[in-house]
Order: sequence, then C-alpha cells, then structure tokens
Amino acid sequence: MPNILVLGGTTEASALAAVLAARGDAAVLSYAGRVASPKVQQIPVRIGGFGGAAGLAGYLRSHAITHLVDATHPFAAQMSANAIAAADDAGVPLIALTRPAWTPIAGDRWTCVRDIGAAVAALAGPPRRVMLALGRMHVDAFAAQPQHTYLLRFVDAPVKAPELPQYSLVVDRGPFDVAGDQHLLQAHDIEIVVCKNAGGVGAVAKVAAARALGLPMIMIDRPALPARREVHAVADVVRWLDHEADRGV
Repeated sequence: MPNILVLGGTTEASALAAVLAARGDAAVLSYAGRVASPKVQQIPVRIGGFGGAAGLAGYLRSHAITHLVDATHPFAAQMSANAIAAADDAGVPLIALTRPAWTPIAGDRWTCVRDIGAAVAALAGPPRRVMLALGRMHVDAFAAQPQHTYLLRFVDAPVKAPELPQYSLVVDRGPFDVAGDQHLLQAHDIEIVVCKNAGGVGAVAKVAAARALGLPMIMIDRPALPARREVHAVADVVRWLDHEADRGV
C-alpha cells in the first residue's frame, strides 16, 4: 500500500486529497502554515515547515513515505527545490502536480517580468491605482513606489499592517469569479494589475477581469526549478501512483 505525502496549499492539492481519501489511500497533506484557517481536508493534515531539504528527507524516512507529491503553489520555489532534493536523498519517487502557466492572447497588455523586484521597477512613473494580486508576502516591497494607491486582497487579516503609504485592503477567500473581480477593479478605479503567473483556472478570474476591462498587467514569471516529473491533472497523479512511480517513471 502506498503511504503518500502531499505538499499542499493549493486547489489542486485539495482535489487530490479528496481523491486519495475516496480511494482509501494512506496519505497526509502538509501545509506551510501561512494561512490562519486552512481548508478542511478529507485526509490527515500537518501544518508547518520541515526544516529544509534535510528535514523533509528525515520526515520521509521516519514516516515511511513511499510517494511524494508536490502540489504547492508554482511560486513556492524553495519548497519545491527542497522536495526535489529530499526525494532524491531519501529515495522516494516524486511527482509535481502543477498548473499550466497562463499565456497572453490577442489584445492583452502584459508586461512580463522575472521577479518581484522587476515588478516593483516596472511601476516607476506617475501615480496610478494598482491592484497587487500577490497575497501578503511580497507587498511591502512595493513601498519603493510610494506614489501609487494600492488595492490588496488577503485571505486573512494581517497581524502587521502593510508598509505601503496608501492602500485599501480586502479580506476574502476564493474561488473568485470574473464578474466579481471585474466589479472589484471598477469599484477601486484600478488602472493596472500586478500578479504572479500562477496559471490554472482557480486564480484566473483577475486575469480575465483585467482583460475584459482592457487593463494592463504586470505578469511575474515563474521561478526556474531543477528538472522534475510534472503533470497537470489529479488523474495523472493517480495513474503515476498505481502504475509508474515504482518503475522510476
């Protein structure tokens, strides 16, 4: 019987957890602990870090994990790199359940940048009303462009106020829809949207809303990661668990 560790925090991880529960697989879903009230899951949950790649490798060994699934956010680069190293160290097969990246279509007004620092630099210029669709981890970096008025949307109310001089904060949990995000952008007179290329369908509403309103976007590219096996569907993970992982595929 497989004994599966899922590194989660995404819609895809929750969907996989539901399937593993229905199958009766032994599995644990791990959260990094950045959300105060994570979604209730159908398999056991652990919350908190592992202590780097070495700590994760130790967990894999001590809990006799047979399969590791990285279903973290596409921008959780350090966690994903740790997963690759730990799986190799412990000799545990690894697969990544990822979202296809978004790609612009005709009429989109995207400026693609490599990282948060480049996104901050791209906002140089006169004051604008900017939606930072980034979560809470990186917003303080935008204090370097204090001329703008920012709109923030967090899952939880922050313990510490953002360092931005001018901002509005919406506390809300997705999934969001296009009509709702379009209304939000219009209600705050947003002129440009900054977001990470998270990909997939769960977070695409803001992209579609900006597109519908003809707004420009600063799109932050995904971080580079070492080579790994990647799939985009829960069914592909299940197929790997049942037929391919033990062959090293």
